[in-house]
Amino acid sequence: MITHSTNHLQKGRFLENSASRQRWLSYARLMRLDKPIGILLLLWPTLWALWIAAEGQPKPWLVVVFVAGVVLMRSAGCVINDYADRNIDRHVKRTAQRPLTSGKVSEKEALWLFGLLVALAFVLVLTLNNLTIALSFVGAFLAASYPFTKRFTHLPQAYLGAAFGWAIPMVFAAQNGSIDPRCWWLFLAVLVWALIYDTMYAMVDRDDDLKIGVKSTAILFGSWDRHIIGLLQLAFFAILYHVGQLFQLGRYYYLALGFAAGLMLYHQWLIRHRDRDLCFRAFLHNHWIGVVIFLGILASYQLP
Repeated sequence: MITHSTNHLQKGRFLENSASRQRWLSYARLMRLDKPIGILLLLWPTLWALWIAAEGQPKPWLVVVFVAGVVLMRSAGCVINDYADRNIDRHVKRTAQRPLTSGKVSEKEALWLFGLLVALAFVLVLTLNNLTIALSFVGAFLAASYPFTKRFTHLPQAYLGAAFGWAIPMVFAAQNGSIDPRCWWLFLAVLVWALIYDTMYAMVDRDDDLKIGVKSTAILFGSWDRHIIGLLQLAFFAILYHVGQLFQLGRYYYLALGFAAGLMLYHQWLIRHRDRDLCFRAFLHNHWIGVVIFLGILASYQLP
């Protein structure tokens, strides 16, 4: 009898621990920690700015703050995005089983999680100067409001670019105590880059978005999508070339731009038939654009 009671208790504890683990896994999935591409696409431009603002010698604490801030704010952005789209995602095959839509996480839990992530990010920002703290409020507003833009404009991808690019002036303010006017060119490059890769991402869901009335650049551009993406890619490299001139970056930076241009030609090849899986692969592969450009910036400051 005692053995039976003990086994029953152990089984109950196992089920409780298993349910707890599933709950935490659902939170992690809601923050998209299992799909870190968004973190990487936000991280690389932030590191570009850090190294350029500091001329190759960023303050170690700033690297810690901004890397952690990228993870926290991107996670918060995913949570509020799923909250905003909770009644839309169930109509899209790719998103129908997300934790909030499937009921594994409640709406109240999602809002609490969003608040916690933003609060943690703000605690990090409080270790920086007043200008950076003031700029962080704009960044938080952009991140929180972005998910709702797809209901009102065909350019939510541009708004995402502004949200991702806002790390640029924040980095310059944190590193140097002021916003270098030249940094807005880097901000513009990030905005254009987001238009490129997020349009590729929107091409994946275009048919579903048309059915449910969600707006995107993929819908706005229509059959001209590849051509407009190509023009945006040219603009992206022209802006980054100008950034190199403004900040007197070396030959390794321009070599990196050339290599990145080759990667974007590959992306054009992937999306040529507008196949969903290949468009998504092109979106994911943009991460390597960020890597290559960062390595070019790094080498410009570290190598002769």
